Amino acid sequence: MFETLRQSLNVGVATTAYPATPPEVSTRARGRPEIDWPAWQDARPAAAICPTGAINCRDEAGVRTAELDLGKCIFCGLCADVDRAIRMTNQCELAVRTRERLRSTARYELRPDGTQARMIEAPQISETGEKTEALGRELQNRIHSLLGRSLHIREVDAGSCNGCEVEINALSGPIYDLERFGIHLVASPRHADMLLVTGPVTRNMELALRKTYDATPEPRLVVAVGACGCSGGMFGRNYATCGSVDSVLPVDVYIPGCPPNPFALLHGILLAVGRLEKR
Repeated sequence: MFETLRQSLNVGVATTAYPATPPEVSTRARGRPEIDWPAWQDARPAAAICPTGAINCRDEAGVRTAELDLGKCIFCGLCADVDRAIRMTNQCELAVRTRERLRSTARYELRPDGTQARMIEAPQISETGEKTEALGRELQNRIHSLLGRSLHIREVDAGSCNGCEVEINALSGPIYDLERFGIHLVASPRHADMLLVTGPVTRNMELALRKTYDATPEPRLVVAVGACGCSGGMFGRNYATCGSVDSVLPVDVYIPGCPPNPFALLHGILLAVGRLEKR
């Protein structure tokens, strides 16, 4: 016992100070792909190699519309391998309240050979996204007044590969220590304030997910976790899956990533209940 105590004293406090301090993410970790939009010469190679369609482009009347959808991105880095205008970062605080906030779109004037001559419209978020974001903030304020000091989460695996579950499990350890915020994982939706849903929703899990949502008392929150939860990921919508979580339930917060690391999960959960501190 004394040896264990001695080791604990030598180690000191292991718990991260996040969100009071920036997330301590390895420089080797993969997060948001960063595009040098003004210098981007040709979106076609990256769009062609992207396995989920997170990068896509379409041409019309000499103008190319290029889009990056973080909700579909699995952070594989293939786009950065074929395009010098793209680099992978370790930025993980990517959670948003609306699906539109995960999309960035720019427009370019084209050369005769199909490359991009110049950017004529910088990346922007649709007006729909901004209006929905404002409504989300109003909802957040109402929920924060009720749940801000305590939150109970029911995690639902609707069809994931369990990559997201591994990261969620880490939240209960001493490094991330989810319970220091008064946030607890519970076994029953009847005890929950939030559903943390992973995976593309398989058709065999659709009814179970709806029943879980109905069993959760109001006011309730739904957080879609990972690329699969945000968009269907690699699987999309097919004979076996319904696709993204928002195709089945109303979603309050989206946490992109494949899988999102524990800091990304903390960011999304705290965003949902208005507990993010200013740094």
